[in-house]
Formats: sequence, C-alpha cells, structure tokens
Amino acid sequence: MAIELKVPAAGESITEVQIGEWLKKEGDAVRRDETIVVIETDKVTVELPAPADGVITKILIPEGEDANVGDTIGLMEEGASAGASQGSSPAASAAPVHAEPVAAAPEASPEPAPASAAAPSSEVIAPASGAPDVRDSLPPEGFARVMPAARRAAATEAVDLNQVLPTGPGGRILKEDVMRQAAQPKPAPAPAPAPAPAGLAPERPHTPDARGEEVVKMTMLRRKVAETLVHSQQTMALLTTFNEVDMSGVMAMRKKYQDSFVKKNGIKLGFMSFFVKAAIEALKEFPSVNAEVNGRNIIYKNYYDIGIAVGGGKGLVVPVVRDADRLGFAQVEQTIFDFGKRAQKNQIKLEELQGGTFTISNGGVYGSMLSTPIVNPPQSGILGLHNIVERPVAVNGKVEIRPIMYIALTYDHRIVDGREAVTFLRRIKECIEDPARVLIEV
Repeated sequence: MAIELKVPAAGESITEVQIGEWLKKEGDAVRRDETIVVIETDKVTVELPAPADGVITKILIPEGEDANVGDTIGLMEEGASAGASQGSSPAASAAPVHAEPVAAAPEASPEPAPASAAAPSSEVIAPASGAPDVRDSLPPEGFARVMPAARRAAATEAVDLNQVLPTGPGGRILKEDVMRQAAQPKPAPAPAPAPAPAGLAPERPHTPDARGEEVVKMTMLRRKVAETLVHSQQTMALLTTFNEVDMSGVMAMRKKYQDSFVKKNGIKLGFMSFFVKAAIEALKEFPSVNAEVNGRNIIYKNYYDIGIAVGGGKGLVVPVVRDADRLGFAQVEQTIFDFGKRAQKNQIKLEELQGGTFTISNGGVYGSMLSTPIVNPPQSGILGLHNIVERPVAVNGKVEIRPIMYIALTYDHRIVDGREAVTFLRRIKECIEDPARVLIEV
C-alpha cells in the first residue's frame, strides 16, 4: 500500500519549512519509526520517521527546497523490500531491512559533481586514531559521513577530515566540526629555505588561484534570524549603553567555593549564573526593561524568563530559562549547560525557544571586547557580555591591575528611558562587583 510522507506540524506559528537531508534514497528499505528525512524550520530541526516498514519509492521534494506544513514530500510502499521498486532479484528483496548501514547510503549533494569526478558526492572516512567513539547510532561497520558543506569547508581550510570529530546526527561530520578543527593550533611551520646564491632567482612555488564564489541557500533558521533582526532595527528605537565591571569579586568567590560546588551539584560554577541573578535584581528594580510594547499598551511582566543566546549546530538559538528567579545557582548552571549541549546537536525543543522576557548574550566566549547586541523582539532589552581582560584601574587612589569586563545594554527607547537604562546597568555592575548583594538581595 502506498503511503504519502507529509510535512508534520512543527509548531503553532510555523507554516513553511525547508527539506534538510534525506537519510534514505529511493529504493531504500526502512523500518517503522526510523528517521527518513530531516526537516528544518526557522526554530528547530524535526525528524520525520517512517510510519511503517517498507521502501521509499519516490522523493518529491529534494534537499534544500522549501515546503509547507502538510505537503507531500515523498512516497513509500508499505511492506515492500529494499530494491523492490527497482526490479531487484528475489534474493535481494528478501534481504533484511537492516542489511544496509545508514552511514553507507550516498548523500545528495546540493551541487552537481564534475563529469570527471570519480568519487561519489558523499565519502566514508574512518575516524582519527584514538578519537572518542561518537558513532553510537551507526552500525559497527559504519564511519562518519561528510556533509557537503563540511567537505567544502575542509577544502577551503585545508583540514584533514580524518582528524575531525563528528557531532552531527548519526555521527555525521558537519561544517561546524570542520571549522572547530581548523581553529585548533597549527604545528610550527618548517624553517624557511636558505636564500638562493647571488645571481640566481629563487624558486617561486606554484599556488593555485583560490578565488571563486559559491551560492548556498540560506537555512530556515538563518532566514528567520535575518528577518527578526531587520524587524527589530526597523520597528524599535534601539539604543545601547555601556559600563565596565571588575570581576575580581566573582572570580574570588568561584575559586573559593568551586570544589564544594562541583562536589555537591556535579557541575562547575560559571559566570553566567551570577549575571542571570544580577539581571533579575535589576529587572525587579526597573520593570520597564522586562516589559514589551503591544500597540499602544505596555505589558509589564511579573515573571523572569531569561533567554540565553547559545551557538547551535545550525546557528544562534536563544532557549529560555523559565522562572529563573526561583532557581538556585546550580539549577541555572545546569539548565544553561544542558541548553549548550543540546544546541550543538540541534535538539533544542520548540517550546524552549518561545517566550522570554529578557536576553543575555555572551560574546566574550568568542573573544569579543565590545558589541552592541540587538534586542530580540518583542522584548525590550538585551544584556551583552564580553571577554575579561586585565586592565589598569584606579582603586583607592592607586593603580591596580584588575580583571575587567565591558558590558552593554541595548534597549527599546520607546519605553525605557536613558536614565533607567544607565541605572539598570549600574545595578548589574554593583551586584557583580559585590556578589553577596545577589544572595541577600540588597
């Protein structure tokens, strides 16, 4: 019996999706509940499972194309055997469904391969010697499959794919994995050759022309981020104010209690939980920063759902720590750690991205010294954190070297006045420089 594979509902506000990777090709056998195709929305990645045992007979919408919720993107035949649709022999049809490992299935490349190319568009490579085994979801004989974007990035960055640790679904190597490997320290270059004798021109090694252009379709997530940021710039009166924070107090507290904290809670005490708590104290004092504009009304929110910007496998996402004012430091740290871990695997749930009354973005983890973050509408404020650098500062009339972080608050000037914004940021500064304030709420 023929079965239509339809785009499932992925959330109340999501009507359009982008077809991601087809994990099965036409003629492949599938088991019930086995993932057939990955569907990307502007917020989350959704896996479409097989509704029954059978064979994929037709792929109607290829990888990279857009579709609407409810559209039929493929067909399968229930109860058929692998290769039945291609007229395979009875012996082949009787083969068990699991005879072909997922990692060995060729992958459709978004660009046609050159006519002279002898290798398929997806190659199978063995993991680096001694690398941790991240292929739990693959059969024993399967190795990491290289995604097209990852292969192009490897060629551009001169990265050996055998050294890349895969983190994608099913142990696949993603572009982010390649870029992470490219960022690793490189071995010292070989000594320069001795200069040529006088009168002889030195040899000039041939370097191929690396110039070129590549057109890649934007993912649904990247398109949504672009749309949201432009909307924020066009509809809000955005203004950014800055301050600097001496991190000595927080760093001393972390050093003093880190071992006890880890022993009790099983997770390290980081800086983010301090800033979450400090932001909540400031939001309580200045409720307009925790509010939003709705037409001619202002909605003041008496709860504190703090969005934390984290880098995911497909881009930046902002999952929300619900009722953060009711959580302890360990609960905040555990929640943020879990978000970061699942974001790399594109496993953040849709409901975890919805809502939020205020956002914190930490560009300091990437080395940013200063930035002007953009408000995530319909929120009215976002706190930007940056790297910590030892700088000379005046302390009680003397110059001392202190660990300083620059912080920024971008706010919607329609409902937040400059005085409120500056005082809000100063309140955060006070709580971080004297972290005991957070604990006793003064």
